[in-house]
Amino acid sequence: MENKKNPRVDLSRNRGLFFSLGLIITCTLVISAFEWKTFTEQDKIELTAEVEEEVFLDIPNTDHTPPPPPPKVQPIDVVELPNDEEDTFDNFEFPELNDRIEIQTVSIPMPKKPKPIIEEEVKDTILLFTEFPAAPKDGYKAFYQYIADHMQYPSTARRMGVEGRVYLQFVIEKDGSLTDIKVIKGIGSGCDQEAVRVLKDAPKWNAGRQRGVPVRVRKSIPILFKLQ
Repeated sequence: MENKKNPRVDLSRNRGLFFSLGLIITCTLVISAFEWKTFTEQDKIELTAEVEEEVFLDIPNTDHTPPPPPPKVQPIDVVELPNDEEDTFDNFEFPELNDRIEIQTVSIPMPKKPKPIIEEEVKDTILLFTEFPAAPKDGYKAFYQYIADHMQYPSTARRMGVEGRVYLQFVIEKDGSLTDIKVIKGIGSGCDQEAVRVLKDAPKWNAGRQRGVPVRVRKSIPILFKLQ
């Protein structure tokens, strides 16, 4: 015996309708959620109309009264004085002064002849620079040739192969003689003593002159020692 369903109570027959209705409602809610807009309250801007205030100046009514006229100047009466005599040099009499002028002869002493200016004697000092420098009488070329001819190469320096320059300092006296000979920089091995010996025997120089007067002058020269 089969169980019969009451069509009024059977819910399965409206299943499709409920499913469609539920699907429509769901889609509507989803779409509404995406399309929903929120509004925030914006700052309120107060608009106030500025009304320019009109300023009225109360200018008093000035009185334009013309200034009073200047006082009248009374004319001055000019009185002309009678000019009896004109002040001219034609009518002026100069007094005669010739009788009262005494001419005296004054003798003016002649100036004395100035004394001749005597140049001060140059002190006995040694100078480095002069107006006319000291120099060998026959020139520097002849002077160095004299040294080369009279120089004897020391045996010790020749044996050891010593070469170089010896720097000498000396004084040219007022008569041209060479004195106070010193070695400033030497090379040793007998070369310094040989250079001093030859310079002591060298001929006199022309003395240096300052203001036309012979003076003492200090001089420095090098002497070369070279083996051949």
